[in-house]
Amino acid sequence: MRRSWLRSIAFLLVLLVGALCLAPRIGAAQSGAERPNIIFIISDDHRYDFMGFHEEAPDFLETPSFDRMAREGVHLKNAFVTTSLCSPSRASVLTGQYAHNHGVVDNSTSVPDSTTFFPEHVQQAGYNTAFVGKWHMGHEDASPRPGFDRWVSFPGQGVYNDPTFNVDGEQVPREGYMTDLLTDYALDWLDTQAGQEEPFFLYLSHKAVHAEFVPADRHDGRFADLDPPRPPTMANTEANRRGKPDWVKAQRDSWHGVDYMYHGEMTYDSFYRNYAETLLALDESVGSVLDYLEANGLDENTLVVYMGDNGFLLGEHGLIDKRNAYEPSIRVPMLAWGPPGLVESDTTITSLVRNQDIAPTVFEAAGISDDTMAFDGRSFLDLLEGEEPQADRSFLYAYYWEHAFPHTPTTFALRGDRFKYIYYHGVWDQNELYDLKTDPNERHNLITVPAYEARVDSMRTRLFDRLEAEDAMQIPLRRGDWQADDRLLDE
Repeated sequence: MRRSWLRSIAFLLVLLVGALCLAPRIGAAQSGAERPNIIFIISDDHRYDFMGFHEEAPDFLETPSFDRMAREGVHLKNAFVTTSLCSPSRASVLTGQYAHNHGVVDNSTSVPDSTTFFPEHVQQAGYNTAFVGKWHMGHEDASPRPGFDRWVSFPGQGVYNDPTFNVDGEQVPREGYMTDLLTDYALDWLDTQAGQEEPFFLYLSHKAVHAEFVPADRHDGRFADLDPPRPPTMANTEANRRGKPDWVKAQRDSWHGVDYMYHGEMTYDSFYRNYAETLLALDESVGSVLDYLEANGLDENTLVVYMGDNGFLLGEHGLIDKRNAYEPSIRVPMLAWGPPGLVESDTTITSLVRNQDIAPTVFEAAGISDDTMAFDGRSFLDLLEGEEPQADRSFLYAYYWEHAFPHTPTTFALRGDRFKYIYYHGVWDQNELYDLKTDPNERHNLITVPAYEARVDSMRTRLFDRLEAEDAMQIPLRRGDWQADDRLLDE
């Protein structure tokens, strides 16, 4: 009788252990030591292919820290933003939502009072939290936001040299280079986490490599002798103009065009060289974070995710900057680095991921229920662990016309694994369809090709069905009280 009772108890214990193994990997109720630390690093205007290891990277580029993240972690090769503009993209990261849902539709829109950003819930779940860097939502207001125990930021776009920071509500002028100073603040805060029982969440938000580019003194002139490469679609030829909308042809000779960039204030060569040199300090910053984690034994329990807030054109289709729906504008670098079991090493993921997927991914890693917030994105933590994608990850893209940069129209797009359909609102112009498998440089617009008529109709219908279902059919209207000509650049 006693043996039978003991066997029953043993059987129940086996069932209990099995149930725990099948439970979510990390629970919000677990102790801090069992939950990973999380560091999210975001940069500005970093192209998807400007990392030395990338097969499309320029030959001269060396980025040892990004290369290390890819070698020891995961490269998410097809990462995108759903609005290629600073404020809307960063708000999508912080909310897990499209711009039409979170309300920050352009760089001049303040954050709606009803908006909740995901770090608030991370903090409530028991994480020590810090924000260091560019906020860029709410114009020149750099005051602390909810969800962070530590706050270091600056007004608007900030400056590269000798910035003034808002540090937990106090104005602190500093001498030095912005990228280096932000890195120092981040590492100093990590020092305060030594011996803490709670896990930490650090949001390191860089200004670099935003235009207009200013490299660190130690990197200034590194590529002075470089003859910058020209993308195949940059030349103003009939072959490149064919099939392109009129607004693209006209923008070549404007603020964001290669023939009159920044109203003639710089040449393409100097623009390109400064961009590449400014990127170098950013790579060093990422390396400093990884080195710190390794030196302090934190690499065994810390997930690091890096991404750019939007892409950047360097001459493609005769354009610079972002905003439009072309691949160099909407595609961004994304890397993940962490301990085995959480991140597979030396892995490339080809599934589409988006900026609004960051919030639910952090939630899953931190053990926070994904129904805490209304996400448009979905976690990609399973992809980091080597699992195959199980769902369609096609996405909407939207950019809303701005008074300051009127040469780019309101743009909606549907981007799938292979085809992209682009629709322009409010202009009498040509829409676009591209087969990205056979035409990755988007040189051949298929919108009027008879063989693709059914696909055009299908993708246009799907685009508007999704816009309607998402309640995204409202076009925001803004007062026209600032212009690029007046140098009030708040990109």
